[in-house]
Amino acid sequence: MFCLSALLADLAGALSSDFSRDFALTPPPWAIASSSRQVTGFMAHSEVILTTNIPSLGAEADIVKVRRGYARNFLLPQGKALEVTKSSLRQINHLKAKRAEREALEVTAAEELATRITKFNLKFTLETGETGKAFGSITAKDIHDRLTKELGDIEIPKHAVELDKAIKESGEHEVSVRLHPDVTAKLRVLISSPKAVIATPTEETDEDAPRKTVRRKTA
Repeated sequence: MFCLSALLADLAGALSSDFSRDFALTPPPWAIASSSRQVTGFMAHSEVILTTNIPSLGAEADIVKVRRGYARNFLLPQGKALEVTKSSLRQINHLKAKRAEREALEVTAAEELATRITKFNLKFTLETGETGKAFGSITAKDIHDRLTKELGDIEIPKHAVELDKAIKESGEHEVSVRLHPDVTAKLRVLISSPKAVIATPTEETDEDAPRKTVRRKTA
């Protein structure tokens, strides 16, 4: 006897099996797109050998990983880096020697500048009250700006002046100025305040004392 329900069940099972097999062999578009993005992201970086000092990235002979576009459009055309190849790897020792020479010159220049700074006596004036308490203060920026002015054409790092807190007390203070990771200068800062004029009472003399008029009674 022909059974329609059994035939439909067999047909549904066959279709389900074929669909599962086709899905496994041919991933959907969203899966392909996701996989493509992962491969593209992985390939977006490349390794280069730096040929010059770049503070935010590294120094000569360092092998760093950067964005491919940054390497292609900036580092490589300007000669600031080399692609990592067998030929460029043979230049590592030369670049290390170049780096050592540059660092030695930087230390020497910083030491010479430190010698100059230690001879300075920067003077500041604070307004103070009768008790000696200051109304204002001397900040690291104040010292940096004055030191830059004294040095003239030599620029020092913005945060070279190391000051835990602003100076509010008069007197002599020693302030550190970091010119290089290995070189720190000691700067003398003199803080003065105008002396408050306090009025002192004066002794009255007989001449200064007011004269009293005495009236006599008449009979």
